[in-house]
Amino acid sequence: MPDQTGRLAIVTGANSGLGFQTARELARKGAQVIMTARDEGKGQMALARLRAELPDAAIELRRLDLADLDDVEAFSDALLAEGRPLDLLINNAGVMMPPRGVTRQGHETQFGVNHLAHFALTLRLLPLLSAAAGSRVATVSSDLHRRGRIHFEDLKGEKSYSRMGFYAQSKFANVLFALELDRRLKAARLPVISVLAHPGYADTNLQTSATSGVLRLFMRIGNRFMAQTAEQGALNQLYAATVEGLKGGAFIGPDGFREMRGSPTLVHPLAAATDPTLAAKFWRLSEDLTLLKFPTIAERMQ
Repeated sequence: MPDQTGRLAIVTGANSGLGFQTARELARKGAQVIMTARDEGKGQMALARLRAELPDAAIELRRLDLADLDDVEAFSDALLAEGRPLDLLINNAGVMMPPRGVTRQGHETQFGVNHLAHFALTLRLLPLLSAAAGSRVATVSSDLHRRGRIHFEDLKGEKSYSRMGFYAQSKFANVLFALELDRRLKAARLPVISVLAHPGYADTNLQTSATSGVLRLFMRIGNRFMAQTAEQGALNQLYAATVEGLKGGAFIGPDGFREMRGSPTLVHPLAAATDPTLAAKFWRLSEDLTLLKFPTIAERMQ
């Protein structure tokens, strides 16, 4: 990883798993890191661990509840008021296969947290990203995006809900979003690139924090016998976020069998997720659901 001294990075969901490892390595390389966590107590414990390991690192914690778009707005407004150019936004946080629930605004939980909140956060922080040379948005998806599609007719899962199906939808949404974001950044000639990463099968608490019963047992067994470490999984998003010369729209994942484990390399998303017509339709829907529009944000930067 290149030296990150002088760069400001935000890592969502940095209190555990891939986010924690990502925040740690960025801070180790000299970046100023803003960790976000929904749970203040867990966030403080993670911050204490990092400060004990890296006493000279510039790390801070801010609470951010991605299940509430109002909280995303308040978090963003505070950063905009401070005015610090933002070099790196890592859209890492997520929930995986919980029982059906809804966010504060009434969106299905996985779709709301994994996609809509990061969509809103990215658009709101574009002025700060555009003020930094060589800035990036790195969005963390999953190889399970290959099983996904957008349930335009039932986004909330009110007619039919599958934990796996709606998780795959949210990860498919991440890919649609990140690739369309890069198209729009290029069209607007903004000095920001959008890239993607997925960790393969990494041993984190994501698989077990929201699951229950037989599914949780299955996930625990998989984590123990099939998964690579969280440290190894995080290398993919660190590569996407920091390797010099990476092109906008790049997707980084493991180079091993079925992209489950291995070293970071360029991988290819599901072909359907690269469809610009579908992406444009989905972008308009996301704008409607968040009450944000990319052109409006871009105009503020001119």
